[in-house]
Amino acid sequence: MHDKQDESVQLLIEEFLTARATRKPSPHTLAAYRRDLRTVAALAAEEITPPLPLDALPVGALTARVMRAAFARFAAPRAAASVHRAWSTWNSFFSFLVADGVVAGNPMPAVGRPRAPLPRPKPLRGADTPEQLLAAVARGDGRQRDPWPQRDLAVLALALCAGLRLSELLALRVGSLAGRPGERRVEVAGKGGRPRVVPVEPELDGVLVDYLDSRVRRFGSRSVRPDAPLLVDRRGEPLRRGGLQYLVESCYRRAGVTDRVPQGARLHALRHTFATRLAEDGAGAAEIMRLLGHASLASSQTYIEVTAGQQRDAVRSNRTNRVLA
Repeated sequence: MHDKQDESVQLLIEEFLTARATRKPSPHTLAAYRRDLRTVAALAAEEITPPLPLDALPVGALTARVMRAAFARFAAPRAAASVHRAWSTWNSFFSFLVADGVVAGNPMPAVGRPRAPLPRPKPLRGADTPEQLLAAVARGDGRQRDPWPQRDLAVLALALCAGLRLSELLALRVGSLAGRPGERRVEVAGKGGRPRVVPVEPELDGVLVDYLDSRVRRFGSRSVRPDAPLLVDRRGEPLRRGGLQYLVESCYRRAGVTDRVPQGARLHALRHTFATRLAEDGAGAAEIMRLLGHASLASSQTYIEVTAGQQRDAVRSNRTNRVLA
C-alpha cells in the first residue's frame, strides 16, 4: 500500500475514467467527471504545504483535511447541485482507488456535501401539445428538401410513448424491437448499463412498422437487418447526437410549438411528458421508475408530486373557496 502513495493523481484520474468508460456513459458525462476531478484536484494541490502543480500531486496528499479545504473553495461560487455532483464523482473515484489497493480508505465521508434537490420535470406545456406535434409531423412539410415524415414521427413517438433518453434512442438497433404483434416491446440499453424493457402499444408499433417500410423503400432490405441502427439520417447513416437534436428542434418549429418547450429540455421534454402523463393517469412511482429506468424511486416520485401540486393549484383557483373564507 505505502509504495503507491506517490502515484500521480492526474494519471489515476485517467485510469478511473478508462474504467468508467466500460459502463458506456455519454461523452458529456465523461467530460463532467474529468472536469470535476481535475478542478477539485487542482484546488487540493494548492492546499498542501508547499503547494504543488496538479501534475505533481501525489495521491497520498489527498487527506480528509485537504479534501475538505478543496471542496470548501470549490463550493463557494457554485450551486448545490454542482457541488453534490462533484462530491459523488470524487466518492466514486476514491472507491475505485480503495478497490485497486492504491489508498487505504475513502476520505469523502468526512467531507460535507449539500443535499441536491431533485430536478423538477419539464414536460411540454399545453394539454394538447403532444397531439398537435405528432399530427403536424405526420403530415410532412413540403418545404423540406427531402421530407421523411415516417422517420421523424418514429423518433417523436419513441420519446413520447416509451420515454426514451437521447442516448437510448441512438443506441437502439432494429432488433431492439421484439415480441409478437400485440406483445411487442423495445429492449433498451439504459443509463449506467441498466437494461430495461418497455411495452410497445399497437399504435406505436404501427408507426415503427411504417418507418421501417419507408426505409426499405429508400435504402433496400439490407438496411433493416437486426443489427442495423434503428434511427438513421437521410443518407441511411446512423443518426448522431447533434442530428437527433436538430431533428427534434425542426419538428417543434414545423408544429409551431417552440414556445411550449421548456428551456434546457428540448428532447428530454418528450420523456418528461411521457412520465407526467403516466402520473396523471394514475401510475405509481414504482411503475414510473421501471418504465423510465430511474436508479432511485425518489426521481420517479417527483412526477407524482408535480401532478399532485397541479391538482391542488386547480382546486385553489376555484372561486367558491373564497366564499368559504
